[in-house]
Amino acid sequence: MTNKSESHQKRSLSLLNRDLFPWLGDKPIADIKAPELLMVLQRIESRNAIETAHRALQISGQIFRYAEASGRVERDISQALKGALTAVNHGHFSSMTNPQQAGELLRAIDNYSGSFIVKSALQLAPLVFVRPSELRQAEWTHIDFDAKEWRYLVTKTKTDHIVPLSSQAIAILEAIKPLTGNGRFVFPSARTPNGSRAMSDVALLAALRRMGFDKSEMSVHGFRAMARTILDEVLGFRPDFIEHQLAHAVRDPNGHAYNRTAHLSERKKMMQSWADYLDSLKNGAVIIPFDKSA
Repeated sequence: MTNKSESHQKRSLSLLNRDLFPWLGDKPIADIKAPELLMVLQRIESRNAIETAHRALQISGQIFRYAEASGRVERDISQALKGALTAVNHGHFSSMTNPQQAGELLRAIDNYSGSFIVKSALQLAPLVFVRPSELRQAEWTHIDFDAKEWRYLVTKTKTDHIVPLSSQAIAILEAIKPLTGNGRFVFPSARTPNGSRAMSDVALLAALRRMGFDKSEMSVHGFRAMARTILDEVLGFRPDFIEHQLAHAVRDPNGHAYNRTAHLSERKKMMQSWADYLDSLKNGAVIIPFDKSA
């Protein structure tokens, strides 16, 4: 894995230390049999970490293929386990909705060594959890630093939308403004130094892959599912506040769509609490899920 990014190597080693070495690490590799490896992978599955189990199988295969090539084992036993694990559901955008995994992702983004513009967009993505196209096409004229708001038209629904900007989001925008503030787009394409074109739709996805997050683990759209799940299930915010912030259609008891300013003050508090929570995840905090029955 020496041709992979440093963050990719760290995440792979972390998975080995956490999920494989405690059960198999003290055995000579030639003595490990397919059923033993499967039991370890199923242990990972049992905590509903399906993507992690598949990732562990992939890493195991890399190790066994090297061992086979170097004469340490006769064959790669991981090949016998293809189809043995629960299939990953690709019907939805991949996302990390587990707080611990989210913390790992956020730390990897902060350590990203590629383009500063791409890094800034990835840092802003979890804080605002807008659709990827809306993030890429963010315009400076739509950012109100005084009001700490980003206002734009949601092209998918043709409705106006307001994104309250946390102090962390403002800091990211202030840091990149000297670089791209003279152009139209906050995150311009690398091919248009004058900022006349927005970042390409593959730039952010390519950065996630470079950091070692494969398609079964995280997508750019996945920041929305991350926010929706954790804001509800861990932090206990009202679902209608969350749906408003996701720019989903939310209707009042009479069936009328709420306007864009609905619950704006509460949503501003929610967005700042969300940003503070993400900071705590990056620092390794363990958060107890909110008990809605209490």
